[in-house]
Amino acid sequence: MDYLPLFAELKNRPVLVIGGGEIASRKIDLLLRAQAVVHIAARELSHEVNELVEAQQALWIASEYHPDQIDKVFFVIAATDDAELNEQVYQDAQRKFKLVNVVDDQARCSFIFPSIVDRSPVIVAISSAGTAPVLARSLREKIETLLPARLGDAAQLAGCWRDRVKQRFQRMVDRRRFWERLFSGEFMHQATAGNLQQAEAILAQSLQHPVAQRGEIYLVGGGPGDPGLLTLRGLQVMQLADVVLYDHLVSDEVLDLVRRDAERICVGKRAGAHSVPQNETNQLLVSLAQQGKKVVRLKGGDPFIFGRGGEELEAAVAANIPFQVVPGITAAAGATAYAGIPLTHRDYAQSAVFITGHCRSDGREPDWAALALSDQTLAIYMGTVKAGEISRRLIEHGRAAETPVAIIARGTRQDQCVLTGRLDQLADLATHAPSPALVVIGEVVHLHKQLAWFQKSSAMMTPSSALTPII
Repeated sequence: MDYLPLFAELKNRPVLVIGGGEIASRKIDLLLRAQAVVHIAARELSHEVNELVEAQQALWIASEYHPDQIDKVFFVIAATDDAELNEQVYQDAQRKFKLVNVVDDQARCSFIFPSIVDRSPVIVAISSAGTAPVLARSLREKIETLLPARLGDAAQLAGCWRDRVKQRFQRMVDRRRFWERLFSGEFMHQATAGNLQQAEAILAQSLQHPVAQRGEIYLVGGGPGDPGLLTLRGLQVMQLADVVLYDHLVSDEVLDLVRRDAERICVGKRAGAHSVPQNETNQLLVSLAQQGKKVVRLKGGDPFIFGRGGEELEAAVAANIPFQVVPGITAAAGATAYAGIPLTHRDYAQSAVFITGHCRSDGREPDWAALALSDQTLAIYMGTVKAGEISRRLIEHGRAAETPVAIIARGTRQDQCVLTGRLDQLADLATHAPSPALVVIGEVVHLHKQLAWFQKSSAMMTPSSALTPII
């Protein structure tokens, strides 16, 4: 983090602006909105700045800059086209340990102005650390469309009741849950619609007769790895969680989106290894929810596709725990899309079959004859461990040895690795694939070379060339 984001109270604090032109005018306007006392040192004033001075909204203290002017101000802004003067202001401020901003000169700024979404008292500030201000402004425009225009009214009303809520709920966790329920319900709807009397009545009623906190389980699909593929609902739920139980398949980038003060418990699912037995995970989910907590069960991919989500919810039903399910993008859809391999294609595959490379505990074999049919795509989860057996059995049941295959390792992530070859080379390819990995078998793999967009395409690989993964 190159800059520490802070919100400074400038009300009645003096700040110094050197320069009186158009750029200075924009900064002065922002400072006045924050109720700062603006001192101006400039040879000339633009029409806009002069009007502010005449209206006594800003003070024109001098026509020339002098270092002593810095001594009794909160911070300094240099907004001139005189490079030598800007350098002097910067050096003087540095020497006197004053924050300074030289406009459009990042190297001479000890603080920078972010792009601002103003829903006072709610303020959202976006910064690119001075590297891409146009990008920051673009992000601000997107956020502007997401936040209700009267969001500040809701925050202001909540602030008026904050002390009473503190008196009613002694524990911080109870206060947080109260506000979370309020801000996600009818209070928020009425307040942002401008119906403040109705909103306040709802707040008062909720405080007088609070609803007992009830535990709930949220089964959330975290997607294949890229945090951009997480659903909006998934993100919202992760921000409400009291505790999150997650697997190793959940990427660090997705896990970073969990609310900062939520408890995190790793239940450690990996291919071929379970650090926490499934029945213990089920019981832990129930136990935490029975304590009145919002429990998020965060899984890689989609929780209902080879994720044992159904088993965990059966435990919730047995314990009479309410639950919700937030689907996620499964690895077969996400990883293949990022590798440029369509699961179906009119010329190559009219169907796609999702299977797991793990055998059932009762020893039952999959229907190899059905899986070996041509004109279909096989997406095999956790298939690298038994890649040799999968290859052998498919060829035995009629799938051509030269059928194209791909192993997509760490799909959708920045270190995604795609290995391609033939079905009879699958075992050799699997020995070089990082985990987690998805095996794709079918003629659609031919399209990888021309459709791979996320990273460099890989050529069809021979066993010898497979030693160097294409990333």
